[in-house]
Amino acid sequence: MTTNPQPEPVTMKPATMKKTPAPVDPSAPVVLNHVSRWYGEVIGVNDIDVSIPGGVTGLLGPNGAGKTTLIRLMTGQIRPSKGEVRVLGESVWNNPGIYRRIGLCPDLDSFWETMTGYEFVRYTARLAGYSAGDASTRALAQLDRVKLTHAKDRKVGGYSKGMRQRVKLAQAMVHDPELVVLDEPLTGLDPVGRREVIELVRELGEQGRHVVVSSHILHEVEAMTPRILLIHRGRIVAAGEVHDIRAMIDEHPHRIEIECDDVRALARRLLEFDDVIRVAIEDDAKRLRVETVRPDDFYSRVPELAIETGIGIERMTSSDDNLEAVFHYLVK
Repeated sequence: MTTNPQPEPVTMKPATMKKTPAPVDPSAPVVLNHVSRWYGEVIGVNDIDVSIPGGVTGLLGPNGAGKTTLIRLMTGQIRPSKGEVRVLGESVWNNPGIYRRIGLCPDLDSFWETMTGYEFVRYTARLAGYSAGDASTRALAQLDRVKLTHAKDRKVGGYSKGMRQRVKLAQAMVHDPELVVLDEPLTGLDPVGRREVIELVRELGEQGRHVVVSSHILHEVEAMTPRILLIHRGRIVAAGEVHDIRAMIDEHPHRIEIECDDVRALARRLLEFDDVIRVAIEDDAKRLRVETVRPDDFYSRVPELAIETGIGIERMTSSDDNLEAVFHYLVK
């Protein structure tokens, strides 16, 4: 049931975020010169011409957008079908010397399951060229850094998803790389673990490391860095600051779903606010779908309204508070 007529079309302000990246800086830590990669008839990334500056940069895109292909290109795991990828001033493909300056936390697990966490991280340090003694010292230091010392002597095959993610982070940093590339590093972590990894990424940036971190969740990257690249269908569609992305979301009616114990009473109160342009009660009469043009105001107001009215709000989510909505606006 719709309790408010559809509003007049909203006039959108021009987006402040650049829909085309800035001119390529050949001195940047990561440079992709008109890079494409295809798999048969499937295009992984398409004519990407961008430079990634020092510090922490978020690579954001929905699943299947091309993030992992881009990461594999910039870490030398796959060869471009067209164009060139340069990392730290050198061509990255088939260049073992540059691999020692890159740390990678991949999206997929690839372990020797019978090794302990300590053995696995120590072995990766040995592969990077460190002596047995140095490799041991470095492995223990990085396992402590990712809060995994307590499980260092357990076999990786028995690790939880969160522990496996932590040991991947440890091996990515054990050889003290200049560039750290993290592909969905928060996957599988509990809230405490996510906070610790976010703090670790910030720390790496403050130490002068170059970090590229991918995610499909806006607020995760927002907590790590203000600078992002948006990738959609294999192309970089925008580059800029996180607050510009937020502004792009807020320029469009924002859809929110609320579950509560008195949807009709809540619907009546929400319609009193001028930023709410539509309220619909779902068929099960337990959920509301709300559209607002000022989501930040709305989110801050609803808890106060719940306390004032005594309405119990069980859940409040938004399909628009994510990158899918941003990409929809950009590509349209």
